[in-house]
Amino acid sequence: MKEALFYSRLADGTVRCELCPHRCHLTPGKIGVCGVRQNIDGSLITHVYGRAIATHVDPIEKKPLFHVAPGSRSFSVATVGCNLHCKFCQNATISQIAISEQTGIPGEPLPPEQIPLLASEYLCRSIAYTYTEPTIYYEYARESAAIAHEAGIYNVFVSNGYISEEPLRQIAPMLDAANVDLKSFRDDFYLKLTGARLEPVLDTLRRMKELGIWLEVTTLIIPTWNDSDDELADIAYFIAHELGRETPWHISRFYPQYRLTDVPPTPVSTLSRARQLGQDAGLYYVYTGNVPGDKGESTYCYACGRPLIVRMGYRLVENHVVNGTCRYCNAEIHGIGLDETNTNG
Repeated sequence: MKEALFYSRLADGTVRCELCPHRCHLTPGKIGVCGVRQNIDGSLITHVYGRAIATHVDPIEKKPLFHVAPGSRSFSVATVGCNLHCKFCQNATISQIAISEQTGIPGEPLPPEQIPLLASEYLCRSIAYTYTEPTIYYEYARESAAIAHEAGIYNVFVSNGYISEEPLRQIAPMLDAANVDLKSFRDDFYLKLTGARLEPVLDTLRRMKELGIWLEVTTLIIPTWNDSDDELADIAYFIAHELGRETPWHISRFYPQYRLTDVPPTPVSTLSRARQLGQDAGLYYVYTGNVPGDKGESTYCYACGRPLIVRMGYRLVENHVVNGTCRYCNAEIHGIGLDETNTNG
C-alpha cells in the first residue's frame, strides 16, 4: 500500500480523489470506482503500487502504436483495476477486480525501478503501461516512467483517456506517446456501456496534443452501438480538425465478449466504410485491425500513395521511411523513431 497522489481531505474523514474525472468522494473504508484506491483512516491509499498483474514483451504494433519505433519491442506492464466498466472489455478478468472482492491484491511484487531494467534486458525500445488503465496505477507508472525517461526508453500509455488535467500535465514530460480509446462520439454510449462520460475523454485527447505527446486513437466499432455513418464521420472530423490530420486512427473489429455477447462481430464492410470516412475527413493514416490478412495495417504515404511501412499481423515486413520522410517523394511521415528499426527484434 502507498499513499495516493491527487486527493483532498474533506470533513469527517472523507476524501475526494482527484486523479480522474469521477472525482470519487470516499468516506473511511470506501473504495473508488477504480476498485483499487481506498480511504483508510482519512488518507487515500493505492493498493496496486508495485504489484504487477501482467508483464509481457509485445511488438509495439500490438498496442496499437504504428508510428512509434515500428518493429520494436515494448515491455508491457499492468496492475488490476480500471476506472471504466466497459461491458465489452477484453481484459475484464484483470481490469474489473475490486479489492473488496477478495483478500489481497492479485499480482506479483515488481518495484517500479525494476521495470526499466527489465525493458533493457529484453531489448525493448519502450515501456507500455497497458492492458488495464494506467491512470489507476498512476504512482507506479510515474516512478517507472521517470527512470525510463532518464535512460532514453520511450514511455507509452494505452489508455481510456479518463484522467484529470493535473496528473496528465505532471506525467507529460516523461510520456512520449499514447494510444487513447475514443469509444464513441455519443455521451449516451459512454454512460450505458462504460459508466463514464464522453467530454472528459475529448478533453484528454486535446490536452495530450497540446502537451506534445504523440497521439494515436483507437475506436472499436460495435454493431448497432457506434457504427452509423454519422457517428463515424463525427469521430473522423474531430480527429482531423482538433487533433490534426497526422493523428493515426485505428478502427478495430468487435467480437462478442464479457457482458456484450448478444452483438455479432463487426462486418468487415463496416471497417472499410469507416476507413473511407476517415480518409474523406482528410486523415493521413487510417488503419483497420482485428481482421486477419487485412492490408489496412500498413502505412501508406499520404502524398504519393506508395506503401511505406508494410505489416503482416504484428510483424514488420518493410520500412521505407528514411530520416522521417517518404523514400519515394520526401513527404514528412509523422511519428517517433519511424526509421529506428526495420524488422521486429
